[in-house]
Amino acid sequence: MNDAPPLVVVAAGGTGGHLFPAQALSAALARRGLIVDLATDERATRYGSEFPARATHIIPSATLRAGDPFAVAQTLAALGRGTAMAVKLFARLRPAVVIGFGGYPTIPPVIAAALRRIPTIIHEQNGVMGRANRLLAPFVRAIATSFPGALGSGKAIASKATHTGNPVREAVIDAANVSYVAPAEALRLLAFGGSQGARIMADIVPPAIETLPKELRERLVIVQQARDEDVARVQATYDRLGIHATVAPFFPGLPARMAASHLVVSRAGASTVAELAAIGRPAILVPLPHALDQDQRANAKVLEQAGGAIRIEQTEFTPQRLAAEIASLASAPQRLAAMAAAARSCGAPDAAERLADLVQRVAGLAR
Repeated sequence: MNDAPPLVVVAAGGTGGHLFPAQALSAALARRGLIVDLATDERATRYGSEFPARATHIIPSATLRAGDPFAVAQTLAALGRGTAMAVKLFARLRPAVVIGFGGYPTIPPVIAAALRRIPTIIHEQNGVMGRANRLLAPFVRAIATSFPGALGSGKAIASKATHTGNPVREAVIDAANVSYVAPAEALRLLAFGGSQGARIMADIVPPAIETLPKELRERLVIVQQARDEDVARVQATYDRLGIHATVAPFFPGLPARMAASHLVVSRAGASTVAELAAIGRPAILVPLPHALDQDQRANAKVLEQAGGAIRIEQTEFTPQRLAAEIASLASAPQRLAAMAAAARSCGAPDAAERLADLVQRVAGLAR
C-alpha cells in the first residue's frame, strides 16, 4: 500500500514570468502536504535552486516561429520528442494533476498528461491568452486566469475559467504589508525593465531626470536596473546631476524595493503587474511593443483602467514625456496615494491559495 502524498507536476517555461507564479503555487501546495515536481526547459537553471520542488525534469521543447518551414519542422520535432518523454515520465511518476503556466515548454507535459487522462489545468498570467495556452485550452479540464476577461468570448473555453489572480512570491506578500506613504520630502523612484526592457530605461530615464527642475531633482532618490554595459553611463549621469542613485544590473530584493518606492517606471510583464498590484504602488508602464499577443499592453491596461498606472506606448516614451509625467505626479502627492490604492484594489495576494484550491478540486484531492 502506497501512503505517499499525492504528486502535482507543475510545468512552466524557463522565464521569471512563468516560473515565479509556479514557484508561489508550489510553495502553497507544499504547505498543504503535497509533493511537487517541476517540468521545464534548460533556461530554468538560471534561476537557481530556490524552486520548492522535489525534483526538476528537463523536457525538450522549442518555440514555434512562423515563416520558416524548416524551423517549424524542427520545433514540431522537438515538441514531439518532449511529449514522448513526458508520457514515459508520467507513466513512472503517476501524478494526480498537471498544471501548466504557459510558454511552449508547457506543451509537451500538458499534452502528455491529457493523453494519459491525468487531470490538467493551465494558468494564464497575462490579460490576454498566450499562444501556447490557446493551443492547450481545448485539452485541459480547467483554466485559471490572472485577470477577468483574459479568455475572450469563446463559450467553450470560458466555461472552464476560474479567476484566481496571479500567484506572487512570499517576498511580495511580505512587501505588501508595507503601507504606502505619499512623498513629503524625498521622492523615491524605481526604474526597471527586465531582460528585454532595461536598455530603453537606460536611454530614456536619465535624460528625463536631467530635464526636471533643479528643486525636484534634489528630492529624488533613484534605484534603477540597467544592463552591465549601461550601468556606468547611467550612474555617471546621476553622479553629474548630484542625485542619490543606485544602479545595478540585478536587484535580488526587488519586491522590497518596490515597497520602498513612491513611483515605479517599468515594463508591464505579468509578474511585474501582479506584484505592483499586490504591493499597491503607482506606476508608469511602458509595454513591450513587439510581442505578438500584445500581452504587456493588456496587462498595463488593467492597472490603467483602475487608476493605478499611467500607460505610455514605447513610441511616445521620450525623455520629455516621462519628465512631464514625473513632475506632474511629484506635485500631487495625493494623486500618487490614490494611484497606490487603486493598484492595490487589483491585487490578489491570496492568488496562490486560490489556485491551490482549484488544483485540489480538479485533482479530486480533499483539502
